Amino acid sequence: MALWIPITIAAAFAQNLRFMLQKHLKATKLTTGGATFARFLFAAPIAVLLVVALTWFGWETPTASLRTWAFVVIGGLAQITATMLVVALFAERNFAVGITLKKTEAILTAVVGFIVLGEGISLWAILTIFVGIIGVILLSDPPKLAGGGVWYKRIFNRAAAYGIGSGAIFAISATCYRGASLSLSSGDFIIRAAFTLACVTTFQTIAMSLWLRLREPGEISRVIQSWRVTMLVGITGVLGSLGWFMAFTLQNAAYVKALGQIELVFTFIASYLIFKERSTPRELMGIGLVIVSILLLILVIR
Repeated sequence: MALWIPITIAAAFAQNLRFMLQKHLKATKLTTGGATFARFLFAAPIAVLLVVALTWFGWETPTASLRTWAFVVIGGLAQITATMLVVALFAERNFAVGITLKKTEAILTAVVGFIVLGEGISLWAILTIFVGIIGVILLSDPPKLAGGGVWYKRIFNRAAAYGIGSGAIFAISATCYRGASLSLSSGDFIIRAAFTLACVTTFQTIAMSLWLRLREPGEISRVIQSWRVTMLVGITGVLGSLGWFMAFTLQNAAYVKALGQIELVFTFIASYLIFKERSTPRELMGIGLVIVSILLLILVIR
């Protein structure tokens, strides 16, 4: 089994735990911005300490170029925006539907990877995208309006915009992170991933601190006051991100994101057992089509 496969599965599991914690924070204590900031606050120092530890044990620290920093900034801002959209989405739809809408990133990463990095996408992969689009349309139809109301309001609504928008922006961040890691001067996939992660999370922490200071005074203090949960968000976030970054260094980002859809299995379990949420038959059909699209994408993407 290729090394990037178990790394990706572990990353998907850690990411699902992080989103569960952020849903809890959003529902009980913090704003969307605060719940998003919690993901970076404790992750940055952990990532920096990891690079220091690897250097101490003999790994050569890579050198970043202007291309690297461009990818770091664009990818970091994209991830902040996408994470905020996902956290906001949890207030609109249940956990399983929200994560499934967000998982359109697997399809969109293939497109962005082709445009930005020139990594190919076949005709069969394009056909699987249309299967996923049908599933997304079904998921976009809120249960309260399904079967009635004006058609465009049923499909083009806030939840759909949050979900598909987050998927598109996460696709941009994933592609940028692969580009950043590959643009480093030297090192194996572990130090490249750790170094890129440390740069990204440090930038994100600074950027979000300035944003919250200006736009949501007092929210940083509330994040720190909820440190027991926000620290867990940071730990699961850095573990998940390190896994993604290592996988991106080893393999095409579209392949990684396609396999990463195994997170949906963890999502359904959490939605049913922990959040006590139930999906409608229409939502289950939409989720099924998105999963089929993703599985087909794994088989045909080149």
